[in-house]
Amino acid sequence: MNVSRRLAEPLVALEVPLRCHIVGIGGPGMSAIARLLVEMGHTVTGSDLHDSEVIDELRQRGAEISIGHQESVVHGVDVVTYSTAIPSTNVELEEARRCGIPTRHRSGILASLCAATNAIGIAGTHGKTTTTALVTSMTTAGGLHPSSIIGADVLGVTGNEYGDGSLLIIESDESDGTLDVLPLSSLVVTNIDIDHLDYFGSFEAIKECFADATTRTYGAVVLNADDVGSSELLNALGRDPRVTTFGWSERSTVRITSAEPHSEGTMVALQFSGRTYTCALKLRGEHNVMNFAAALAMAIRLGVDPVVACTAASAFRGVARRFTERGDFRGSLLIDDYAHLPAEISATIDAVRSHPALSGRVVAVFQPNRYHRIATMADSYADCFVNADRIVITDVYASGTQKIDGVTGELVVNAIRRAHKDADVVWAPSRANTVAAVESWVTPGDICISMGCGDIESFPDDLRGVLA
Repeated sequence: MNVSRRLAEPLVALEVPLRCHIVGIGGPGMSAIARLLVEMGHTVTGSDLHDSEVIDELRQRGAEISIGHQESVVHGVDVVTYSTAIPSTNVELEEARRCGIPTRHRSGILASLCAATNAIGIAGTHGKTTTTALVTSMTTAGGLHPSSIIGADVLGVTGNEYGDGSLLIIESDESDGTLDVLPLSSLVVTNIDIDHLDYFGSFEAIKECFADATTRTYGAVVLNADDVGSSELLNALGRDPRVTTFGWSERSTVRITSAEPHSEGTMVALQFSGRTYTCALKLRGEHNVMNFAAALAMAIRLGVDPVVACTAASAFRGVARRFTERGDFRGSLLIDDYAHLPAEISATIDAVRSHPALSGRVVAVFQPNRYHRIATMADSYADCFVNADRIVITDVYASGTQKIDGVTGELVVNAIRRAHKDADVVWAPSRANTVAAVESWVTPGDICISMGCGDIESFPDDLRGVLA
């Protein structure tokens, strides 16, 4: 076990109004916390390096936000919270400590929010964000009035949801120890895969993290019956009455029986308690079928009628940067996706293959993320691009991590070439190289899927800039 597993900080009593300051308030995770604290009646201040639409929206809700970091903004507050991306030397954190103001990591504030309500955690290596949004949509339709904290924007929804305070649906990230400390009443584990080895040290430690979370959960536990990584956990829990399973497996409590692509998404049929339910999802890909089944399983355990849950899911438009269509380039469709791990990339390319707009070829553009991840996992990317006709690999996006000499995106390129000697794979270290590798190749009927969790999000706009 990696000794860096996070220890729980003392809870913050959120039953009375507090003045809460958030360092880096514009990030997706921290802005979600800010929205919820404002709606709960707390006074929220914050800081960030740059203005943004998110910050404008938070100001409209009543948050007082400064651009840039300065000591004076923490004076008079009750607690200062920050994420892993904020260094301990940040001037606001140093000033808070000097003044004796309590500071809490993001996980500590989330734990305090969970303790103040009935908290449903959505955890797992892949699919957390979409599943969290789906559970929120289903429980809202079921009249449960949930609040939610989701790490990305939900299409068609302004900000994260805030209900009557009795139920909180929360995306529970394992990467920085947040899952370790959340007091959850119920839990979904979408799947268990290898990632964040810089934090965990081994796959065994990753599996132990999720097992520990299920042990602490007293309510429903929803697990993936098809997932190899979850098999030990499923076997250990046996016939535990807390457990509901989902998947294609015949032993699944909520069992997928068919999933067929259609012009707007995917038509899914599932069985539960001897009945069949159907849903016309506006989502594509096998991975989203599994996310839907996971969300349905939890919604049912929370008392939502399956028909109501399926109706809500059929209206769900998805989450930003999850298979988001970004327009046309010379008759080819551009799609942007957050996929950054091998299983996610493979699933996303498979979803492209079922898209009705595809009549030509698929070009997959991938921006590797985090130096330590690529240093330890580059070879695991060798086979996830096999369904693409051209593969374009960019350099590593740091995401705040320290550069490691010799670690570049070319490690992924080399892994692909060793495994697939005939693969059309292009090493494109700069954005100009990346644009050129796509612009010179795509023709009408092709689809270009750009993937990663860094600034690759802007690639479709950069590509269309060729025509400007």
